[in-house]
Amino acid sequence: MKYSEANIGRVFVMRLEQDDVIPDIIEDFAARQGIKAAVVLFLGGAETGSKVVVGPESGAGQKPVPMVTALSGVSEAAGFGTIFLNQHGLPKLHMHAAFGRGRETITGCTREGVTVWQIGEVVIQELLNCSTSRKVNPQSGFELLEI
Repeated sequence: MKYSEANIGRVFVMRLEQDDVIPDIIEDFAARQGIKAAVVLFLGGAETGSKVVVGPESGAGQKPVPMVTALSGVSEAAGFGTIFLNQHGLPKLHMHAAFGRGRETITGCTREGVTVWQIGEVVIQELLNCSTSRKVNPQSGFELLEI
C-alpha cells in the first residue's frame, strides 16, 4: 500500500443538464477550474444508450479487454469517483456508478460516456497538497495512481 495525505480545498456543486456527457463535462470543468485532485459524487438520470464498462472479458492476460454495455432505457444513477491529473497534466475522472431501471441494475465505469437524462447533480470536493497523479501502466494499460 502507498498513500498520500491531502487537505480539503474548494467545493463545487454542479447541475448537469440533458445531453451533458460524463466524464467529458466534469473533466472540462476541472481543467477550467485548475482542479488537480478531487473526490466526485454524482446523482441523477442516465439516458438510453449511455455506455458503461462492466468488467474485463477475462481476468487472464496482461491487458484486459473491457466489456462495454449500453443502457437499455433511461435509468436512475448514483456514482462516486476521483479526479487526478494524468501523465499529460490533464484532469482525469475515474468514476463508477450504479444505473437502475425497474428491477435491473448495471454497475460500472463511466469512462465510455454516460449521457445525462434531464438532470445530474455533481459535487466536487477538491483535494489540495496531494502528490498523487495517474500514469498508464504498461503491463495492464490502466491509468493507475502514482504516489
